[in-house]
Amino acid sequence: MVSVTIDERMLEVEAGSTVLQAAERLGIDIPTFCYLKRLPALASCRMCLVEIEGQRRLQPSCATAVTDGMVVRTNTQLIDETRSSMLDMLLANHPLDCPICDKGGECELQDMVMAYGPRTSRFRDAKRVFHSEDIRLSPVIIMNVNRCIQCQRCVRMCEEVVGAVALGTVEKGMDTAVTGFEGSLASCDQCGNCVEVCPVGALMSFPYRYKARPWDLVETDTVCPHCGTGCQLTVGARKGEFMRVRSKVEHGINRETLCVRGRFGLDFVGSQDRIKRPMIRRDGALVPVSWDEAGDYLRRRLSAVASKAAGGLASPRLPNEVLYQFQKLMRTAFRTNNIDCSSRWSTPFDALGPLVAAFYTRAPLEEVIGNDCVLVVGGNVTDENPVTEYLLRDCARRRQTGLLMLSARPSRLDADARAVVRVPPGGEAQGLAAVVSALGAAGQALPGDVFADMGAKTGRPAAATDSDGPDRLAAALLEGRSVTVLVSADLLRSPQARATLYQLNNLLQVLRALGKGLAMQFLFDRANQLGAWDMGVLPTALPGLWALANDAARATLERAWGVEIPSEPGVDFDAMLELCDRKRMGALYIVGSDPLMSYPDRGFVQRALRAADLLIVQDAFLTDTAGLADVVLPAASYGEESGTFTNNEGRTQKVCKFREPALEARDNLAIFDFVAALRGQALRPSIQGEIFGEIARLVPAYEGLTQDGLGADGAFTKAALAPPVGEFFALPPAPIAADRLMLVTGNCLFHNGYLSERSEILNTVADDPYVEMSAPDATQLGLADGDQVVVRSAQGELTAKLKVNKRFPRGLVFVPENYRSLRLNSLMRRGEYPCPVEVEMAHAAFEIATVAVAEARPDNPI
Repeated sequence: MVSVTIDERMLEVEAGSTVLQAAERLGIDIPTFCYLKRLPALASCRMCLVEIEGQRRLQPSCATAVTDGMVVRTNTQLIDETRSSMLDMLLANHPLDCPICDKGGECELQDMVMAYGPRTSRFRDAKRVFHSEDIRLSPVIIMNVNRCIQCQRCVRMCEEVVGAVALGTVEKGMDTAVTGFEGSLASCDQCGNCVEVCPVGALMSFPYRYKARPWDLVETDTVCPHCGTGCQLTVGARKGEFMRVRSKVEHGINRETLCVRGRFGLDFVGSQDRIKRPMIRRDGALVPVSWDEAGDYLRRRLSAVASKAAGGLASPRLPNEVLYQFQKLMRTAFRTNNIDCSSRWSTPFDALGPLVAAFYTRAPLEEVIGNDCVLVVGGNVTDENPVTEYLLRDCARRRQTGLLMLSARPSRLDADARAVVRVPPGGEAQGLAAVVSALGAAGQALPGDVFADMGAKTGRPAAATDSDGPDRLAAALLEGRSVTVLVSADLLRSPQARATLYQLNNLLQVLRALGKGLAMQFLFDRANQLGAWDMGVLPTALPGLWALANDAARATLERAWGVEIPSEPGVDFDAMLELCDRKRMGALYIVGSDPLMSYPDRGFVQRALRAADLLIVQDAFLTDTAGLADVVLPAASYGEESGTFTNNEGRTQKVCKFREPALEARDNLAIFDFVAALRGQALRPSIQGEIFGEIARLVPAYEGLTQDGLGADGAFTKAALAPPVGEFFALPPAPIAADRLMLVTGNCLFHNGYLSERSEILNTVADDPYVEMSAPDATQLGLADGDQVVVRSAQGELTAKLKVNKRFPRGLVFVPENYRSLRLNSLMRRGEYPCPVEVEMAHAAFEIATVAVAEARPDNPI
């Protein structure tokens, strides 16, 4: 610690702290333009100059480290005159068009001039003008370069935090101008973080432009619904209409950053595709009815199927309170444990449960990834969890964290990684097993019995990765004192998911035996996936992740609910579809999910859903699944009901209402009460706040939490980690060598699930549907970037534009799952992932089909 005196107030701070940071701790305000906490100091704006005893010149406080005994003054006459002169120079070329500037009312230059600026200017020359008109850099970002004060925040944010390098500068001195490549943002993520950090109106949001002033807006702090990172954001609405989203530098895991989906993708709440009234099926068609008519119809139909099995599927985008109440409704009113929360994969909870119970770390991501090594397994963080990617990049570059990657798909983080191991699609289990084996071979520090047990069970796996890749990862893991493992939920799609989770367990046990400090978190691409598991929306687990077979846990819930819970294990969604297909499912209740779009094998899902005796769909949007329903119940969308989300860190945060439900839609909890009453049951409690209180009493990880106690940054759930499974799991079966292209899927940067495709703004920035593959594969097939290609499997085919990725491994094809027009799941077969496919030029496929038709004609002269 070193001692510093600022404005006659003494303070002890850590060595290496800057004068600006020390002043902030004392509550002393020093003005800045170019400074941002998460960016390296630039010291170009000269607004933060201070006097330091013994120094002849004023020094920039943002870049001056404190030394022991330093004496600083921040408010002398010389400093005031200097600040005033700097502002006078900025105003000399500033257009002063505040009445029409979107930044008016929240402009940092305005605030600085009011506080520190001159009352008259000494400059009389004509103002510099770069362009007479604003430049549309992208569909969402517009620039007025004449207003730029050259703080470089936008350029540095884009390069150092986002990693996109879409902005740069040209010329020098007073002629310096920020621009994109040839006046556009071709390589841009469209995240709008440059707009957020711009202190003036040089960079603006085009969708928000000229729509409102800050004082017109009613602002609501809430949480992003698009992925599990759990970014906090502030929604601005004017007269009940959604206007914009911004972030707050002082709050949330994300601080001042958001991704394109969080900043520009919330306008889906006003989609024209909203369900306006309840609907029931009459004469084969869905017809709008009143809530009373829907209730009468549903009561009759529920009575008719009461003797058959029932099942329920709820979206992991719903708040905790809704998910908790849903599983309670299914277990009490429908008397079933057939409950699931994913329509894309079946959770192997026998493998997942012990892993989560023994290793899941509920702690701030910024702390967790500050360990010596961070191993990212599977998925593509850039596309799935963009803001998590920003934090990982920051750790790799500024905190020297060793970033390690093991995945089938490349990501932008590979450039910052210390070691990258590419595995074939579905080969993650083999890749992890190879790392475990390499650790065992090099880890003489392992206790003898652990080493022997591991060696006997795991051996050496068949090569499924780069020959020396696992050894490089093992060496890096051995060097670090503490290790974090981040696991993509994308791994759960594979039939090898159970084997992959077992090998993760092996890896974590070995690292623990080696004495490493350990942390593990999942990277979910749904906003409340961890919350859904915590709430017990699973066929074999109760709220709190207690096993359904745990009699004591079941008895505790039964006493609280006043109803007996069925003891028979439920089945997952795949098995529910099987029951439907065999005509053994009575009522299937789907809330906020669209399995017809997302579950593999569209034809089977469609047949199964039609075969259910009674299909109830509760949703805000008229999805493909809702189109097959017998009863459709219009529900509140995101932003139309309050609750909580639990993000990937285990942080529970408030999701706040900022608009009223559309038309006759009701909030989800009210609809559950409505359905329960039709079954002769009453769900108590039924109010959001009281339900949260019950969760805090009955779910151990949430014990002691209160809504008032969540605060601006939320509150962390607690997990009492159980001892890990004592044994090591055997090697997974060697993957079958594929001589065909293998298709994998996931989210793309601009879309996540089916909500984002209802955003008009995101649809303006998103690429058309595309197929991504390696350059060597494209060349071998005679294809080029931008070609229209056909992707064909044994199940079906689709047509889209080809995107050639030079970093893609050979044999891999990626198609994003987020485009309804593609009906991607039509290509896939249940239980088969990745999916073998063929790719060819679209017009070649058309010519083949034309010849086949011609040959089939009876009058064909050939």
